[in-house]
Amino acid sequence: MALKLYQFAISHYCEKVRWALDYKGINHETVNLLPGQHIKTIRRLTGRESSVPVIDHDGQVVQGSSRILDYLDETFPEHPLTPADPVEREQTLAWERRLDEEAGPAIRCYSYHHFLKRPKVVVPMLAAGTPFYNRILLSLAFSRVDEVMRQWMKINEKTAEQSRLTMEGLLTELEQIYGSRSFLVGDRFSRADLTAAALFAPMFQPAQYPVPWPKAKRIPKDIQAWLDQWQPQLTTLAAVYRDHRGGGASR
Repeated sequence: MALKLYQFAISHYCEKVRWALDYKGINHETVNLLPGQHIKTIRRLTGRESSVPVIDHDGQVVQGSSRILDYLDETFPEHPLTPADPVEREQTLAWERRLDEEAGPAIRCYSYHHFLKRPKVVVPMLAAGTPFYNRILLSLAFSRVDEVMRQWMKINEKTAEQSRLTMEGLLTELEQIYGSRSFLVGDRFSRADLTAAALFAPMFQPAQYPVPWPKAKRIPKDIQAWLDQWQPQLTTLAAVYRDHRGGGASR
């Protein structure tokens, strides 16, 4: 049985897993879920929390991007993403943890704070990869969707501002590191680099990302101004993405 990835197309944590699967050339089937309606499916698979990504590989179910990357390196050791050297391994995993805990939530909070004010723009991204009627369902229930997402992710004016500062601090640090060497750890591409570029990918909108990115004129003004200001730092991560995000084995 092919490996199945249960995901939201828009999720940057799911992009981590999509990238890892493609990097390793692992044949897989993608199951796109609609936020909210995904809960029953994921809980049936995992028996616990409803977060994505989740993979099912011949009955072996793994939840969470970091644990999935662990599993992929253990089960499919070709093209490893985790260094064999113990010191580099710990440094790599430390970077991944930090980015997962700081960058991921900050990018999500800041972006959704502004995009949830633009239902016609955000609905197609939330429903990407699912049947067309889900756009209609989300549009009709959008006030409730907005309320639930803000409550669940603790999104408000204050947290969005804190998230912006977190993003800027990380981008500044990452640019300085990549300005002096090619990789965050050691002398080869690892899951640390993958995580940095995957989580920030929504801010530089790569073509490989499976959502309908909005045209510049439809991006909220606050975000567009921020993107213009931080373009040099985002370009650094976009180069990592471009250089190491290959094609795909998905179908």
